[in-house]
Amino acid sequence: MPATLAVAAPPPSANENLALFHETLGEKRYAEQHVKVLFALAAKAGLSLNQGEYKPGYDKASRVSSYQITLPVKGSYQAIWQFALGALRELPFAALDDIGFRRENIGDAQVEARVRFTLYLKDGAMPEQP
Repeated sequence: MPATLAVAAPPPSANENLALFHETLGEKRYAEQHVKVLFALAAKAGLSLNQGEYKPGYDKASRVSSYQITLPVKGSYQAIWQFALGALRELPFAALDDIGFRRENIGDAQVEARVRFTLYLKDGAMPEQP
């Protein structure tokens, strides 16, 4: 049986990369639903979560909106990581920017954490190609 050579596909062009990037972004009009997903994932992980802090943003150069979400959660260390990693799987347009842990006493099973995500969002239509 003769050996066959695999031929690599050419790398995507800059315009193809840009189109793929914009396809991955979340929809800005669904920002509230994305936050609800985070709250549902926190509940599923068994975390206590009362409210979060929200900060919208917009980058003119890339024409991409952002939505920074800081969530104070309380639960086990493992549950907090389960929540953070589940959020990244569920919302592929999210970035985990920061996570900080605090424990009152060394023997406490419950940990307090501040988890900060940024959601990268589009307005709906893909921007014009240059």
